[in-house]
Amino acid sequence: MLRVGGLTPLSTTDWPGMLAAVVFCQGCPWRCGYCHNPDLIPARGENEIPWEDVIAFLRRRQGLLDGVVFSGGEPTAQAGLLDAMREVRALGFKIGLHTGGMYPQRLAAVLPLVDWVGIDVKAPFADYPRVTGVAGSGERAHAGLLEVVASGVAHEVRTTVHPALLADADVVGLAHELAARGVKHYVIQAFRSQGCGNASLCQNATRERPLQDVGGELAGLFGKFSVRA
Repeated sequence: MLRVGGLTPLSTTDWPGMLAAVVFCQGCPWRCGYCHNPDLIPARGENEIPWEDVIAFLRRRQGLLDGVVFSGGEPTAQAGLLDAMREVRALGFKIGLHTGGMYPQRLAAVLPLVDWVGIDVKAPFADYPRVTGVAGSGERAHAGLLEVVASGVAHEVRTTVHPALLADADVVGLAHELAARGVKHYVIQAFRSQGCGNASLCQNATRERPLQDVGGELAGLFGKFSVRA
């Protein structure tokens, strides 16, 4: 059974252009300082929602929602994700997925069931441990990204930018790296303190120049590009 740490009945932002419920999967192997869902990091949560309750809720929403987004935490950390997606798709919902790409084999297994992916790329891949706190995380994230790009599934690649973790030059370099790997839709988004438990990052988030100015250097690299400030 999928371990569920939270459920949002209706969201218009977690899957752009869609009315979706969001299932927050429990557990994540990374320790990103700016994480805004730290309660979902442990493999088990204090207030888990039984999967049967999630399915019962979705049955009541058939015909009212476009889809269901599996978010986290990291959904692909759980072996039960594939069966959960099959069950949700059988109810007639489209499937969205938020992922960091850190389990590329499991990601490849679920992609045939997925209609849209939002994949977070944290930093230039060689610098991943600076953000995730985990050695080797960049190699795994890179493999996950390549799985998504090769799958042909509609997707959005996005990077959260905190000035203490990513300098403007890092963001520009990463964007060129992503474009070279075939990414067509890229979003950079400003760090937000809501939910973040790292006091230092919350207090030292002042930028030298607006994120929109950085974005102005990147727009020509992608078919679709935006800045979420």
